[in-house]
Amino acid sequence: MPTELALLVLNALFCLAFPWVYNWSYGRQVGGKRLMGNRDNLPERQGLAARGLRAHQNHLENLVPFAIIVLVAHAIGISNTVTLACAVVFTIARLAHAGFYFAGITRLPGINGVRSIAYFVSLFAMLIFAAQLFGT
Repeated sequence: MPTELALLVLNALFCLAFPWVYNWSYGRQVGGKRLMGNRDNLPERQGLAARGLRAHQNHLENLVPFAIIVLVAHAIGISNTVTLACAVVFTIARLAHAGFYFAGITRLPGINGVRSIAYFVSLFAMLIFAAQLFGT
C-alpha cells in the first residue's frame, strides 16, 4: 500500500478514535446511563467533551478533501516525494491540531494560536499535494 493511502487510513482511524475520548468525558459529565438512552434533553457539553467534539468535527471537515486528493492521486498514479511529504505533514499537523484542541491549548511559550497554526499547516499541505495532481 502506498504511504499516502496508509496515512489516509490512519487519519480515518483518528476520526474513529476521537469520539471515544470526548464521549467518555461527556459520560463522566452527565452519567453513562443517560448517554445510553435517546439523549434527549442532555446538558451542553463542557470542557474536554465540548473541545473533543469540535476537534472531531474539524478533523472530519479536513479528512474529506484530503481523502479526495489522496484517492485521485492514487487513481491517476501520482506518488512522489512531494505527495509523501505532504501526507506526512498533513497527518502530523492534524494530530497536533487535535491534541491542542483536546487539551485546550491555544498558545505555547512565545507562540500564540498554535492550534490555528497546525490547522493552516495541514491546509497548505493539502493544497501543495493537490497541486501535484495538475503538475503532470
